[in-house]
Amino acid sequence: PSPGMERSVPPYEVLPPGLNMDELPRSTTVLVEEERLPPRDHLLWSLCTTLYGNIFCLGFLALVFSVKSRDRKVLGDYSGALSYSSTAKCLNITALVLNIVIVVIVVTVVAVVVSTAASRYPYSLQEPSSPFGNT
Repeated sequence: PSPGMERSVPPYEVLPPGLNMDELPRSTTVLVEEERLPPRDHLLWSLCTTLYGNIFCLGFLALVFSVKSRDRKVLGDYSGALSYSSTAKCLNITALVLNIVIVVIVVTVVAVVVSTAASRYPYSLQEPSSPFGNT
């Protein structure tokens, strides 16, 4: 073991003569670990990303990692579940950002095309003339 990892062990002491082990008090050490909450698997978010914004199949990949995270959580492997969960979260965030950027680009392009078309072919406010003359 490395020097920083050594445990300090109390020195061994010999019992004095006339003292029996059965007469000494016994102690029990109980280690209580803090109960950790299981990591979130982001399954619902991944499902929505898969159904409504599956750009570059990122939503599907997020769904796969979410299911893996749920499986790990059921087995009690919280560190594996946390790893898969964070991957699913990153994929969901990336898909969401890409979807927002694409929507903004599409709206901007449509607005530019409509404004360009409106400036080239302005609508006249006059009533259209009848081919039969004024009746």
